[in-house]
Amino acid sequence: MAKAFIVGHPIKHSRSPLIHGHWLKAYGLDGSYERIDVEPVNFGEFLRSFRSRGFAGGNVTLPHKEAAFAGVDRRTAQAQRVGAVNTLWAEDGLIWGDNTDVTGFMAHLDASLGTGWEQDVDTALVLGAGGAARAVVAGLQDRPIKRIFVANRTGSKAEDLARDLRPGSPVGLETSAWEALGRVIPHAQLIVNTTSLGMAGQPSLTLDLSRSPRRAAVADIVYVPLKTPLLAAAAAQDLRTVDGLGMLLHQAVPGFRRWFGVTPEVTPGLRALILADIEGTR
Repeated sequence: MAKAFIVGHPIKHSRSPLIHGHWLKAYGLDGSYERIDVEPVNFGEFLRSFRSRGFAGGNVTLPHKEAAFAGVDRRTAQAQRVGAVNTLWAEDGLIWGDNTDVTGFMAHLDASLGTGWEQDVDTALVLGAGGAARAVVAGLQDRPIKRIFVANRTGSKAEDLARDLRPGSPVGLETSAWEALGRVIPHAQLIVNTTSLGMAGQPSLTLDLSRSPRRAAVADIVYVPLKTPLLAAAAAQDLRTVDGLGMLLHQAVPGFRRWFGVTPEVTPGLRALILADIEGTR
């Protein structure tokens, strides 16, 4: 029986076991996927021992993604580029690390906005400068977009992100002061929030979207609540919106394929299952 996990601290809130459990049942596979809470001080030991505990691999969530990046034996080009690892597996006696947040975000963006959406996007604005922002920027850099602005409340982190991801990219990668967002928004056909602002229990993210380009799209990787204040404000301006749940679902696909040997589908039924759990109606 193949076994996989998600490791983090805390971890009880994770919906990943529900996602992978759904797929294991749907495809009739003999496997398991479990939550493992590991404090940061013990993560290195866990990373080296998961194979001896019978696990084929697993997912890594906060606060361990950077530690996983540093601790694996080999990294995919995507993980190397982003500087964080969220997916682990064992291969030829080595521990490999990948970052599937990139493909997860872009797959959901494609599914939500339709094929060729990037042809209408000259400029994108990414809010935040953490690991999720790095994954989003890396994904957008692979599309025919001319400019990406990164803004973060701590401006030095935005500068670090731009410095790390700018080399070799044909896309112009610039930073914007948080206080100057009003000058960028009128030019941004795509806005992506990767911060925790707007998440349940956190302050709202308030942006003036009244001067946004017509038919601009606004995406938020926060999925609790599913309709964040930012997405509500975008809808009020008749802008297209992309919620955060799809990224969670799509980023899970590559790991499941590695551990269990089947490429799962992100279906409306799976989305409804996770949404019901979020809303407490399951």
